[in-house]
Amino acid sequence: MSTMTGRLYGVGTGPGDPELLTLKAVRAIGEADVLAYFAKAGRSGNGRAIVEGLLKPGMTELPLYYPVTTEIDKEHDDYKGQITGFYDASADAVAAHLAAGRTVAILSEGDPMFYGSYMHLHVRLAHRFPTEVIPGITAMSGCWSLSGLPIVQGDDVLSVLPGTMAEGELERRLGDTQAAVIMKVGRNLPKIRRALASAGRLGEAVYVERGTTPSSMSIRLSEKLDDTAPYFSLVLVPGWGGRA
Repeated sequence: MSTMTGRLYGVGTGPGDPELLTLKAVRAIGEADVLAYFAKAGRSGNGRAIVEGLLKPGMTELPLYYPVTTEIDKEHDDYKGQITGFYDASADAVAAHLAAGRTVAILSEGDPMFYGSYMHLHVRLAHRFPTEVIPGITAMSGCWSLSGLPIVQGDDVLSVLPGTMAEGELERRLGDTQAAVIMKVGRNLPKIRRALASAGRLGEAVYVERGTTPSSMSIRLSEKLDDTAPYFSLVLVPGWGGRA
């Protein structure tokens, strides 16, 4: 067993607006000796951008650059091998700081335990070092608040669906729920649009991109004329419609 001297924080940075960071997240970042964050090679990452104004002088930064993102299909053995090796190496890099007695804050956009890369390091490190996960406001919560869109009420069921799933499965699940949030939109938007149309839900769907940031945009999906969508986008299908 490693000497349990350092402390690990998994910090949810929220959906994009720095003012939506929790007080606890701000405190953890302020206490940290090392700031770790995930990013695409050559970029600083959205989580790092959110906390830009909070970093103390002399803080050590540990960028964790993904070896691949969308270049290889996620089901391909090459992708699985590279991404597994990346998480192993990232955990080792963080563990070296923790073993040396340093406090490490790993940033996670949104909430660390909700589709977050942080969780892959959590399962490798939390049993070895004192760890605290600090929840963050999720992208979906930020987006339905931005859009002023009541999402569920009463006995409504909310389904969270990844846009990467098969089109037929998306259609089936959209037809079996009152409300839905479709994550991981990006280049999957044409497929998502077709599944919504087949399920009879396209007219209700609201598309939101870069929610809570200065460049945020919200529009009914049926009124969006193109199928271009950034990584930070999702689709909301409300259940509650203001019924008495």
